This record gives sequence, structure tokens and C-alpha cells, in this order.
Amino acid sequence: MQSATELRNKLRSIDHRSYPAYKELRGQYDFTDYVLSIDHVQGDPFAAPSRLSVLVKAQRAAFPPAFYDTYEKRVTLQDHLTRLFAREASGGSFQAKGSGKSGLLGVSRCGQQVLERTALRVKEGNLTIRFEAGFPANGRTINARELEKMLFDILPDCVRKSLYFARIDQNKLKQAICLCEDQQYIRQKLPELSLCAFVADGSILPRESGVSERPMKGAVPFRSPASLKVTLDLPNKGRVTGMGIPRGITLFVGGGYHGKSTILQALQNGVYNHIKGDGRELVITDNTAVKLRAEDGRSIANVDISPFIGNLPNKRDTAHFSTEDASGSTSQAANLMEGIEAGSSLMLIDEDTSATNFMIRDQLMQEVISAGEEPITPFICRVNSLYRDLGISSIIVAGSSGSYFHVADTVIQMKEYVPYDITAKAKKAAREYPAMTGGEEGFPEYLDKRSPQPDMGLKKDDRIKIKTMGTSELLLSKESVELRYLEQLKDQEQTAALAWILKFAELKLMDGRRSLKQLGDFLEKQLDRDGLESLFERGDISSSLARPRKQEIMACINRYRKLKF
Repeated sequence: MQSATELRNKLRSIDHRSYPAYKELRGQYDFTDYVLSIDHVQGDPFAAPSRLSVLVKAQRAAFPPAFYDTYEKRVTLQDHLTRLFAREASGGSFQAKGSGKSGLLGVSRCGQQVLERTALRVKEGNLTIRFEAGFPANGRTINARELEKMLFDILPDCVRKSLYFARIDQNKLKQAICLCEDQQYIRQKLPELSLCAFVADGSILPRESGVSERPMKGAVPFRSPASLKVTLDLPNKGRVTGMGIPRGITLFVGGGYHGKSTILQALQNGVYNHIKGDGRELVITDNTAVKLRAEDGRSIANVDISPFIGNLPNKRDTAHFSTEDASGSTSQAANLMEGIEAGSSLMLIDEDTSATNFMIRDQLMQEVISAGEEPITPFICRVNSLYRDLGISSIIVAGSSGSYFHVADTVIQMKEYVPYDITAKAKKAAREYPAMTGGEEGFPEYLDKRSPQPDMGLKKDDRIKIKTMGTSELLLSKESVELRYLEQLKDQEQTAALAWILKFAELKLMDGRRSLKQLGDFLEKQLDRDGLESLFERGDISSSLARPRKQEIMACINRYRKLKF
């Protein structure tokens, strides 16, 4: 390892040379209080910025082990420190001048969710922060004096103000850790209380706008109906009340614009912890929950959708169903069966984004079109057995059909963003109408083992390119994977991680013997143990990845159009 003085001397020796001379700086440098690593140097000032990292040893960072002695607390600490470093880096960015990206200092931009990221890693008390820097130039000539200012004046100030326990606002960090403990306590309590979700009284569920995750100002605070009220004694906040959504089948109904979709969106995002001030801090959902919807045009590979669709007119095999262009009903059936395969214990469904013929088939239609002429067994006929036989609960938003009153265990009406338990009223009204359910019929047997073959073309590609477009799409080599309907993907860095995970799975794991379920379990254990860093063979690790759940990992693999079995 070289010294900081040697780095300064190198900088002065390459000043005014052509830009590629910056590559001579790669390596590690001891700054006494921390180690600076220059991991990747950009090709020119207009290219993607250089990648750097700083390692602060445990004894100097001095964060108490109680702040990272569980996975959840460690992720919260990492998230909090990333936000602090990002704030300091933002103030120092572009203070150094030059052409192109000269002077840029950038790190992950954290949203409302608390996610594990490659940007900052705490391991045995040691802190590693990864970030980007635009090495300054005049045209394409090195401006080493400006980079010297970045590395010896601006960066040390960012490190001191964000990565040392003695220098940060300790109370705010303690608040974040305490909130994490409370969130985790609720999450662990859900199975014990036979709940699939909890929404604390006083929560602010509406968002600022369709493109903002911030809470809406002046929104109606959440208030639980008395019949569903649950009281919890949290480790730090103390006694909290809220609505407990029981396991089974829960139906949200009500007029348009009264908050049905708003609460469903809060529940689908409740699989993640949220930062203080978000409004949904204590909206906690079973962390395996999957939001189901129709997805016209998606690729499906060898999925058993026969519990819902059979006897297609062209005699296609629905037990091994494959298509490059799925319909609304076949895509929703596949999404559900893939959700089962991914280990989900809760399905979240909004009728507005569902295929109508997948969800329901009314009495008049049954009389006109006989059962033998209709290949679809609607979800309403399977929802009871899905819970009874497989232990998978459902939360459904419905605004136009009351048929689900027959099968629902709990019916909640949203009125001006306030929930009311109308189960008794709904059940009484439903007795006047014929039920359209599967009765006591068990959930059909289905094929639950699919073992993917590797993409041999990908294995022969020496330079696999990865590109992402927000949370909607990724490119692996030249193959596009559509993710826009995976509504629980919240951060573009999760999309980037999915691209690397898909590449890793294709090159390292898929062998035609390991099932997709086993592959998902293997990846989850590896990420738990070694983090996203384990996806990289060299030390040059991307600084902008956020961990997705196993459910999104498997959903991404399922949407890869070159997936073969």
C-alpha cells in the first residue's frame, strides 16, 4: 500500500499530460485515518466517472456493535451513513473545475425505503464507502491540481463528517436504529398474531404525487376500525395501535378515489422498512408478499398454469405453458404460479390492473357460455383453496364486483381514506345472490420444479454488456428484460442488481439440474452471507446496486426471453 504523499507526488508528476495517464493512479493509499482506493479510472472526462472507495477501520469509525449486530440494524446503519456521505458529497461536487464530468462526487441516492446497497458496507465494524468521482481535465488534458483538491481537501471533509461515530449526529442515528428495531418487532409478530399486515394508526398513506414517494401534506391520518384494532408494545416507541389484517382473504371495497388503491400501494411497499418521516414507517407487510397483475405480452417459459387455465382450443399444454406474447389472463395466472414458486405467503391484487376473465365469471356469462367452452377457472374459484391448502393469503381491491363478498373473510370499506369493517353487512347482502366459487374443492396438483438450462450464447460472450432503464427494463447483452410491471421494485439500483444477478445465475448456477426454486434459495443465502459484492469476481465492484428481494429476482429470471428448460 502506498502513502498519501506518494499519491500527491504522482498527481503532480502527471499534471498536464494526456487523460489516459490518470490510469497510473490505480491502487490503494494510506491517509492515516482511512485507506483510499482508486478502483477504476474513466477513459476521458466525458465518460462514466471513475470509481473510488474509502475503508475506515473499526477502531477509527468506532460505531458501537449494538448498531450492527443484526442484519436489519446493519442495513439501517449502512443506509443512514450513505445518506450522510451523499449529503456531504453533494456539497463538494463540482467544486473542482474542468470539462465534462470534472469535479463530480456522487454516491447512491437513497429513497424512502431502507435497502441494502453496495455503496456502503459494514463488516465487523469496518466501513467501506464506494462512490464516483469525475477526474478533472481541461479538454482532454489532466488537471491534477483540481483532482488534488478533490482528494486531499474535499473528500477528507466528507469522510470525517459522515463515517466517524464521534462526528455525526448520534441521536439521529439512534432514532434510525430504534425505528428499525420497532419495524422488525412488528414483522416478527405478524405470524404469531395470525396477521399478514399491520397499519399503525396515524400513518400517512397517500403520496405527494404520482412521481413522488414523499408523504402528501394535509392527508388524512390512518385510523383503524375498532374490530380490527391491534395493540403492540414496541421495544422503543412503546404502545402502538393499528389495523391488523388477518391471514386469509381480505377485500377492500369502496367508491372511486376513497383510498382503496392507496392502501394497497402502502401494503405492497410495506415489504420494506421506511425512513423516519415517510408516513409509512409502521406499515408492515409479510415480506414475501407479491403484487399480482395482468401483464399482456410478457414471455412465459414452461409454467404450469393448469390450476387456472386448461383445455385451450389449440390443445396447448397448460401444464408446461410457454409463450412469447401472453394474454392478460395467462400472464396473471403465470405470475401467480411463479409467486407460489418464489415462496410468497401473500398475494396483493387490484382489480383495476387485473384481467377481468381471470378474476371472475358472472352468473349470466356462465349460463350463456357453458363451463366446457370456457378454459379459464377464475381466481374466485381458487382463492379459498389457495389459503386453505397452501397457506397463501390474498388481499384484494374491488370496486365494481361484489362477488368476492362470498369468499372474503374480512371486508373493509374505504370511505374518504378511513377504513370501516363491513364484513357482517357484506355477508348479509351476499346471501341474496348466488355464489360463484369453487366450494370445498382443493387446490389442484401442479408442477413445481423447473430446472433452467444455461444460455450458451451468453457463456460464449466475452464482453457481456449490462444496461438499465430506471425500474422498467434491463439489457443483458442484447436481450431486453421488461420489469415495468414489477411494482415492488422501488429503486433503479435494484434493477441494476437484477442485471448482475441474472448474469451470475446464467453463467454460474444454471445447469439443467438445479430447479428455479433452488436457484432462488441459493442466491438469497449467498446474498445474506456475502452481499451483492459476491456477484463480482474482481475487486472492481459497482458502487450503485441495491438488493432486490428473492421474489423480484425470480420474477426477473422468469421474464428473460432466452430462458430455456
